[in-house]
Amino acid sequence: MAPTTPAPTPDLRVAIGGFGAIGHALAARLDAGIPGLRLVAVSARNIAKAEAGMAGFKTPVPVLALSELAGVADVVVECAPSSVFLEIAEPALSAGRIFVPLSVGQLLAHDHLKALAEEKGGRIIVPTGALLGLDAVRAAAEGTIESVTMVTRKPPRGLAGAPYLVENGISLEGLNEAKKVFDGSARDGARGFPANVNVAAALSLAGIGADRTRLQIWADPEVTRNTHRIEVEADSARFTLIIENVPTEENPKTGKITALSAIACLRGLVSTQRVGS
Repeated sequence: MAPTTPAPTPDLRVAIGGFGAIGHALAARLDAGIPGLRLVAVSARNIAKAEAGMAGFKTPVPVLALSELAGVADVVVECAPSSVFLEIAEPALSAGRIFVPLSVGQLLAHDHLKALAEEKGGRIIVPTGALLGLDAVRAAAEGTIESVTMVTRKPPRGLAGAPYLVENGISLEGLNEAKKVFDGSARDGARGFPANVNVAAALSLAGIGADRTRLQIWADPEVTRNTHRIEVEADSARFTLIIENVPTEENPKTGKITALSAIACLRGLVSTQRVGS
């Protein structure tokens, strides 16, 4: 008897919550074609603008409400303002979907999401984002990590409007030298700078937790790139990681590599070969 040919695996259906700079970049790459993945829907506050933004797409998709994405997709990617995070996360995990959040700091504020995923069979997969070395941090965490410290430097305009600055009356106007604006835990940093330090939240989740991971944030008029320096002390290794991210033109709070990291994360869900732990 001739061997049977395995049936092709159906594509994973991907929906994107948020259609700003990152969401549009993700959608465009999926529309261009990634084997094993298929874009099925996006969500945006301005439906007409989102539909117009798909001009040139080979296969335009519906613009749905945030709560409707989980009903049509296997994977739901969140790249929206943090104020609507739960409107994307809870329906996705309740439906047992794969949830890929880019507003990673919100996971620290909503501990119930992990339990919800466990109860309903969902999964939370956090992309590396604008960071590097999370695989090394995760490996070190299988042993004992003594300390993790992260120092972030951003152009002042990239920190403008952060709740922590507003609440504490910290002005960055006319700044002509580097100014430390925060020194504390990754948990408090994620709460005070929700649009700026999702990288610190991801780092804490990979390593020793949000309360033990230390974070400094500097507003530095001399830098043109969002810079992160991470120092890890563990029983298995001591390492220092530095990355300088090019900000997007649309949003100086976000690095261009963030969208690319999300694409790499999605590709890893279906790739025959995957590199990195």
